[in-house]
Amino acid sequence: MSSIARRIADLFRTKANKALDRAEDPREVLDYSYERQQELLLRVRRGVADVATSRKRLELQMATLEQSSGKLQGQAQQALAVGREDLAREALGRRATVTAQLTDLQGQLATLEAQEEKLTLASQRLEAKVDAFRTRKETLKATYTAAEAQTSITEAVTGIGEEMGDVGMAIQRAQDKTEQLQARAGALDELIASGALEDATLPAGRDDIQAELDKASASGDIELELARMKAELTAAPEPSPALESRDAAAADREPDKEAPS
Repeated sequence: MSSIARRIADLFRTKANKALDRAEDPREVLDYSYERQQELLLRVRRGVADVATSRKRLELQMATLEQSSGKLQGQAQQALAVGREDLAREALGRRATVTAQLTDLQGQLATLEAQEEKLTLASQRLEAKVDAFRTRKETLKATYTAAEAQTSITEAVTGIGEEMGDVGMAIQRAQDKTEQLQARAGALDELIASGALEDATLPAGRDDIQAELDKASASGDIELELARMKAELTAAPEPSPALESRDAAAADREPDKEAPS
C-alpha cells in the first residue's frame, strides 16, 4: 500500500511540476530573485550601520571615561597638595576603575571595528554581485522576450500555434459545411430536373406532363432554328453584274487567240 501511495505522490508531483513549468515565466522568476538579493543587500547594509553605530557609542563612552580619568588624576594631585592623602587615594582608586573600563572598551572597540570592516567588504562584494545579476537579468529578459516573440510569429505563420490551430480548424469546418451545402444543392437541382422533386416556386397546377411538353416544345424550337441556319449556309450566292461582264469579255477574246493556228 505504501508503494502505491508513493507512486501516486510521485505522479502528482510530476504533474504539478509540469503545470508549474508551463505557468512559470522566467522573467518573473528573475525579477523575484533580484528582489530577494536586494533585500539581502539591504540587511547587510543595516548590519554595517548597526555595527558602526555601536562603535561610535563606544568611542563616545571611551572619550567620557578618558575625561573622567584625567579629572580624577588632577583631583588626586590637588588633594596631595593640600595634605589630603586620603582624598588623593580615593581619587586614584576611582581612576584605576575608569582605566580598567577603558581597557575593556578598547577590546570591544577593536572587535567592532573588525566586524565593521568585514561587513563593509561583504556589503561591497554583494553589491557588485547584485549589480552584475541585474545586468544579466535584463539581458536574459530581453533575450527571452525576443525568443518568445519570434516563436509566436513563427507559430502564427506556420499555423501550429494553439490559437492559429483553432482558427485553422474553424476554417476547415466552414469549408466542409460549404462543400456539403453545395453538394446538397446540386443533388436537389438534379432531382428537380429529373422530376423526382417539384419546384415549390413554380405556379400552382404545373405537373410533370406539362414539364415534358414544355421540354419537347423547347427542343422543337431549337431544331427549327438549326435547320434555318443550315439553309442559310448552304444557299449559293447570286453572281454580281460586274462578274458577268468580265466573263463575257473573256469569252470574246478566246477566238482571237486560236485564229493564227
